Amino acid sequence: NNEAATATTTTTTSDYHYPMVLAVSEDWSSPSGAGNGLGTLYAFQKACRVAKEKYGVDLAGELNEGNVSAALYHTAGKGTRLAPLPASENNNKPGVKLPVCHTLADGTSEPITVLEAVVRQTGIYAASRSGRLSVFWGDQIFVPTSPFNAAPTHHVDIMCTLEEEPPTAKVWKDKGLDKYGVIAVSGGGSGDAAQVEKVDHATAVRMLKNLGDIGRVGPSLGSFSVSAKILEALCEEFKGELEAKDGKLDTDPHFWMPLTLPQDEYISLMSQKGVEADESRSHHMRMTKMKDAFLAANSDLGLFGAVDVGSNACWWDYGQLKLYITNNLKLTEDGPDADLLRRFFGVTSRDMNSEVSGVTVDESACVFSCKAKSGSVGANVAMASVEAQEIQIGENAIVVNCAAKKIVAGKGAVLYNLVSESEEGIVAEDGDVIVSVTNVEGSSMLLRSKTSICGGQAWKKVLEGNSSSFEDVHKQNRDADVSSIEKKRKELFKKASSSFGL
Repeated sequence: NNEAATATTTTTTSDYHYPMVLAVSEDWSSPSGAGNGLGTLYAFQKACRVAKEKYGVDLAGELNEGNVSAALYHTAGKGTRLAPLPASENNNKPGVKLPVCHTLADGTSEPITVLEAVVRQTGIYAASRSGRLSVFWGDQIFVPTSPFNAAPTHHVDIMCTLEEEPPTAKVWKDKGLDKYGVIAVSGGGSGDAAQVEKVDHATAVRMLKNLGDIGRVGPSLGSFSVSAKILEALCEEFKGELEAKDGKLDTDPHFWMPLTLPQDEYISLMSQKGVEADESRSHHMRMTKMKDAFLAANSDLGLFGAVDVGSNACWWDYGQLKLYITNNLKLTEDGPDADLLRRFFGVTSRDMNSEVSGVTVDESACVFSCKAKSGSVGANVAMASVEAQEIQIGENAIVVNCAAKKIVAGKGAVLYNLVSESEEGIVAEDGDVIVSVTNVEGSSMLLRSKTSICGGQAWKKVLEGNSSSFEDVHKQNRDADVSSIEKKRKELFKKASSSFGL
């Protein structure tokens, strides 16, 4: 069940309803979903209904008046490449915890989730986006090096990392721009932009002829914002699909490209995706008709622009197991990127809120909200919310939310959401990935993998040590009550920790 969460923050009103957080799910007609284009429109409409039902707030009206800014976080997807971690959160992919803690309102601390980190980071854009809906992905954090409080100049703007050099054929090739969705910005003063996808320099220049001279180019981050006016126009244009819960449209190929590229170039680009020319022509004509009518009535802003986050922006993706490991181990490293990551998470010391005086801890390791009486923690370990009598944690291991009498983790192992009251405790070999999957009754099963295994490729396989495939567990978790299970997991953790005197 694909989910999206919408949060709104006030900018010019003092209404006590704000900040408001709304969670909605995508109950589309097809199991493959609405795509992130129709999915954005559908999620916004559902969020508006929830705001009206729960709080009596006309969210669309408030946005249209410029009284609030809103953000939508797409949390859809199975998380196959992050497997088995999302399974441990009962398919709540953005609820995956990181090995760093934050302090809650009641003064307690617990590991921050990916989505919580994304909401924290993207909040910097709220103040400058009154009357706009911003759309972000729920598994990646970026910290811009360019100003983030500029007033919007276009009805649609998309985030990208614009290169400093002029977009010559050499720069295009050297930067590998033929492998990305690329945003190109006009060299004139309008700041108008267009999008192409995975094309070489010569093809891009031809496709982007409408822009005139291309000033700067760079890879798209995918995140975007839209004015209330064009959001309303898109909802009206796709009213039939939204009411029928039918069709699948993504923002890049079905919204932004037909709105910014000439028809022939759009047909050519879509043919590379296997789309018939007649279908592309028909869709381009539909979007052009909508665009012409919209701009005739709304000439206050340009149509499509870019928001540069800076070519040196930090971008941390947690959507794959290998990236989850790489970016979390960055907490233990030295260098500007690692310093910025620690600063973002509020890390002021590598040992925070922990009771580990009897443990030998390497100076590079990060230990947050942990309790242990004896043992050792190796170099470049990241661990949070771990309680045990004895711990033996090998270098480059990640341990999150685990409680046992004894915890042994080999080099590079990942231990996640594990609770054991047994005498032997938890034992992982080098490169092991072990998570626990808990149900609402509180019974748990272990799910294993290796750091060298891509969950997407192994999705349908029953890996050694498991009784089910990742796909089977995903199906079993489909209707899980995530909140109740999280509560039960905390109870089990506390019970185990108390049983061995911590």
